[in-house]
Amino acid sequence: MTNTRQLFFPVEGILAELKHVISLRIPFDVISIVGEGEPTLYLGLGELISAIKTITEKPVAVITNGSLLFERQVQQELNLADIVLPTLDAVDESMFRRINRSHRQLRFNEVYQGLIDFSRQYPGHLWLEIMLMKGVNDEKDTLLRFVEMLKKITYEKCYLNTPIRPPAEEGVTAISHEQMIMAENILGGIAISEFARGGFSSGVDDDYEAILTIIKRHPMNQHEINGFLESRQAEDPQTIIDRLNHDNQVNRIHYKGYHTYRLK
Repeated sequence: MTNTRQLFFPVEGILAELKHVISLRIPFDVISIVGEGEPTLYLGLGELISAIKTITEKPVAVITNGSLLFERQVQQELNLADIVLPTLDAVDESMFRRINRSHRQLRFNEVYQGLIDFSRQYPGHLWLEIMLMKGVNDEKDTLLRFVEMLKKITYEKCYLNTPIRPPAEEGVTAISHEQMIMAENILGGIAISEFARGGFSSGVDDDYEAILTIIKRHPMNQHEINGFLESRQAEDPQTIIDRLNHDNQVNRIHYKGYHTYRLK
């Protein structure tokens, strides 16, 4: 685990991939910078956002855990984005450690204050996300503490989520529909867990390789894979599913009544 910003990949290489995808004329609404880790750790983030804006007029969004928003340089770079989506999953240091498994040098109060400071000077659209987990941060008293914390943050929307895919650690459970409704009412948030489905596309021609490219970064369940293959008019979807089930580089996890696939 690192908390030091680095140039993990050359900006030019990322831009080349983006230009290729745009050349395929795949419809899209926004360019999201997510990465396989925390995007604000990428030292070329500001340069990347600026360069993207010379390639397309589509808005640029950065999805971040918010851990480095207290750094002035990170704030300046994120100011270039049209949308920033930070997470706020905890109300104190103990919960922060338990949920986020944060770097030992990070402190909850510093991260929270960074979110407050950034939100008050950010010129774009700030959309918060709170990930609610059963028995961890979904109790009414915790939700009321979130309410007080949100009062200090300048934001447009607050999305509420819960684990709908297999979590990284055992014991993490999604909250009930009733609990989500309560959270919506208390926080004035928008539940996204019910419609967080689909929307997958790939510029890779081979159907199987396209799926591997996606699940390297984002797990897909069996229904999403079938929908993806149907959208590509794949000739034999079941053969592809069978191949995934026997591929040693693919993890198949049974979760919430169906199989989810991700690359090892």
